Amino acid sequence: MFTLSIRCASADDEENTLALWRTCGLETPYNDLAQDFRFARAKPNSDILVGVSPEGRIVGSVMAGHDGHRGWLYYVATAPDCQLHGIGRQMVAAGEEWLRDRGVVKVMLLVRDSNTQVVDFYRRIGFEAIPRIVMQKWLDPSRKG
Repeated sequence: MFTLSIRCASADDEENTLALWRTCGLETPYNDLAQDFRFARAKPNSDILVGVSPEGRIVGSVMAGHDGHRGWLYYVATAPDCQLHGIGRQMVAAGEEWLRDRGVVKVMLLVRDSNTQVVDFYRRIGFEAIPRIVMQKWLDPSRKG
């Protein structure tokens, strides 16, 4: 297990966190990573947690948020050169604890169909696929992918 310090991200962590997300392939044409980072940090029902190595490098992340009913995890990332050392598991556990501390009893996450290699990881840590249809509507058509 990799020794990791997990804390809430600060504004100073933005550049390194966004670099991690890009390295992990989490960037899409329709999501502005910097806007997502700032939005999550600015709201009381969401935050970004970062995993920091003993050398001070951000090697993991998770964005946690809730709507008062369900909790959600986003941007779960582990630096590619640090994978298979339990960082992803620790980041998910930290996100779950953040939600639990706020009285949230269920956690959800979405996996893009282009990222299905992570499904087995999530199953191993207790997540299960549920029969739902996810629908969306763009409120800002300029962000449409």
